[in-house]
Amino acid sequence: MSVHSLCVRFHIALELIGARWSGAILHMLFAGTHRYADIKAAIPGVNDTMLARRLRELEAAGLIERRVLSTSPVRVEYHLTEMGTELHPAFEELVSWAHKWVPFPEEEKAS
Repeated sequence: MSVHSLCVRFHIALELIGARWSGAILHMLFAGTHRYADIKAAIPGVNDTMLARRLRELEAAGLIERRVLSTSPVRVEYHLTEMGTELHPAFEELVSWAHKWVPFPEEEKAS
């Protein structure tokens, strides 16, 4: 495998999970199964159009699975797939890095 192939794969992966709202959605799903309204309520600023789009993209990429439950009323839940679950350690490392190096927005303004 050439170095170029690895760079292309890295770029594709980073674009997928780095797209606006995608990381936040995945971060919420690491905590367990969530319904659409749970995810939307937990992510400030995301609108219905973008949330639906990102959920479809993450599903198409194989990171999450959409399950329709035959309850009354019908419920839809989103679950991480095995591939999505394997991202958890990478996210934990990013959280640690962010806590060390990324200031809160209000701290930045005070400087």
